[in-house]
Amino acid sequence: MSLMIIVEGKNDKSRLRKLLSSEVDILCTYGTPGTERLERIKKLAADAQVYIFTDNDASGRKIRALLSDAFIDAEHIYTKRGYAGVEGTPDEYLIQQLEKAGLEEYINYSVLDKMIE
Repeated sequence: MSLMIIVEGKNDKSRLRKLLSSEVDILCTYGTPGTERLERIKKLAADAQVYIFTDNDASGRKIRALLSDAFIDAEHIYTKRGYAGVEGTPDEYLIQQLEKAGLEEYINYSVLDKMIE
């Protein structure tokens, strides 16, 4: 079974891409998805274990609710209130949240090593 994380935008995607192996697919909603976009996402994620990782703001919560209805078995990953969304969350915290979701085998820990150097 493949793994898929659904995020809001391309900056969130690029932020997570550097932390995760290419085995994990990352899809963007590009804001609040309309019916057509939501159907495309559902089709792409049909056989995947889905993780929803949206910002902790009004827009992110709205998108999370839509995605939760579409993917009732999805795992949820959260960022802290106060961070500027997924893209503005420190790598250490993102990694903690990815580990909580059970994705440690897909995490590129060398990112943390580069920060220490």
